[in-house]
Amino acid sequence: MALDGAFLYAVKNELMPLIGGRVEKIHQPSREEIVISIRTKQGGKKLYISANAGSARVHITEKTVDNPQTPPMFCMLLRKHLGSGKLIDIRQDGLERILFLDFECVNELGDVVTVTLACEIMGRCSNLVVINNEGRVIDSIKRVDEDMSRERMVLPGMKYALPPRDDRLNFLTAEPEEMISAVRDTQPKELSKALIRVFEGISPILAREWTFFAGRGAHIESDTISGDQMDRLMFVIKRTREQLISGECCFSAVSDKEGQLKDFSFIRLSQFGTLMYTKELSSASELLDYFYYERDSAARTKQRANDLFKLLVNLTERTSRRISVQREELAACADKDKSKLCGDLISANMYRIQKGDTVLEAENFYEESCPVVEIKLDVRKSPSQNAQYYYNEYKKSVTAEKKLAEQIQKGEEELQYLDSVFDALTRANSENDIIQLRLELREQGYVRSAGGKAKPPKALPPIEYKSSDGFTILVGRNNHQNDQLSLKFAEKTDIWLHTQTITGSHTLILTDGETPPDRTIEEAAVIAAVNSRGRNSSLVPVDYCLARYVRKPSGAKPGKVIFTNYKTAFVRPDAELEQKLRV
Repeated sequence: MALDGAFLYAVKNELMPLIGGRVEKIHQPSREEIVISIRTKQGGKKLYISANAGSARVHITEKTVDNPQTPPMFCMLLRKHLGSGKLIDIRQDGLERILFLDFECVNELGDVVTVTLACEIMGRCSNLVVINNEGRVIDSIKRVDEDMSRERMVLPGMKYALPPRDDRLNFLTAEPEEMISAVRDTQPKELSKALIRVFEGISPILAREWTFFAGRGAHIESDTISGDQMDRLMFVIKRTREQLISGECCFSAVSDKEGQLKDFSFIRLSQFGTLMYTKELSSASELLDYFYYERDSAARTKQRANDLFKLLVNLTERTSRRISVQREELAACADKDKSKLCGDLISANMYRIQKGDTVLEAENFYEESCPVVEIKLDVRKSPSQNAQYYYNEYKKSVTAEKKLAEQIQKGEEELQYLDSVFDALTRANSENDIIQLRLELREQGYVRSAGGKAKPPKALPPIEYKSSDGFTILVGRNNHQNDQLSLKFAEKTDIWLHTQTITGSHTLILTDGETPPDRTIEEAAVIAAVNSRGRNSSLVPVDYCLARYVRKPSGAKPGKVIFTNYKTAFVRPDAELEQKLRV
């Protein structure tokens, strides 16, 4: 990713207004994440720091992250040393990927001391280190011992040492002649790779953008670069330097045509042409908040609810196999009339059966041509017992056919229910959502009751939206909430929506007795499509009707309803519109 030293410089400039603020709260949402709430004269800000190898970063966040009920030991250590501390400085050594946050704190003896947080944003080597005023490590979010690294250990009590550093140029301070000479003399010869070798704090995407501008899209070798290309290279480097120093950057995220986020930068990117889409944001913190939240939300939910995902997959596979076996048995029952026919023919031809016969050849008088059929006989049974055997087989097939049809229907309904829970789980974005789904599965008998008497957290309210015409739109978070929303909360004149034959959340337009315009219904249909399994489809059918026509069948599982007097709208799922309308 492109969170290089240059991007970190832009982040540092955004964090400077936090200087003078005091620490209010410290939380540790996960093993490698820290959130520090800082109160400034301009109001409260949340500083997010991650030492995760795939998403290491530091920035101001607006997102709400769930915290564990019991704070981890490292969080308690930070509260002890930084509690009520005052942020007095933010430092960066050149364009190294390390930010030093200096806090003025009071220790247990009442002395004023300086405690430093070293935020090392270095990929798999990322770390968050707490350093005392003597330059020694108090502790770190990742302890590095001799087995992990012989070059640089990070352990409590040791002197803090900077990571090994190459001798490279800082493009913010280097002279043009110095940069030109270094570019021509370096290896490898491919210009973009040579730039990474020459300059500190630049990522591959920034080096490629500079090369793209210098060569107007053509491939360039560092030892054969022309004078015009070198002038263009120096121009784009100077322009990037001015943007960084002045703070007038263009923060942009790039995604492929499927909407998957790929990279980001603090300058406008031209190297991808029409192969990628670009989304511009107003600040470095907003860009990092958007990029990593969108990219990691699915992974984060999957990690928190991994056991539920496995349970639902196993239940779905087991139910599908059971239905498949039942359908095979049901198909075998199709020959039940043949058993009755055999019983009838044996009863009508008992006088023809001799002791020891294994087969009866008799005319089938149920057909006009009276064809001769062969019926197997059990030599151990009398003619009447053979007839009774076939009649019993017929009765068993009739009973099995009825029972199997009922079991298959129940199995298909169970599959639909499991699919609805799975879909809700993929869209869960908070610990509370996962807990409520876990409770729902426990009520249905799929999950064993947990020990203890801890009271579960109160369920979050339905997701709320506001249409362009001012109508409130509500979406259920899970099946229980879907039932409450559609059957208890909804007024008769409200409009109810659901994706057609696709698993999804119940959606409700609160009309207050008015007739909403078509635009509101269309926006609600888009919201219903996004909050369903069809959110990645190109076109989704959404049924809608008045809430008075929605009812729940007797004995149906949570979330299952039937409705009449409906119409269907075909809409294109639009995640950006859904986020825009979200309250």
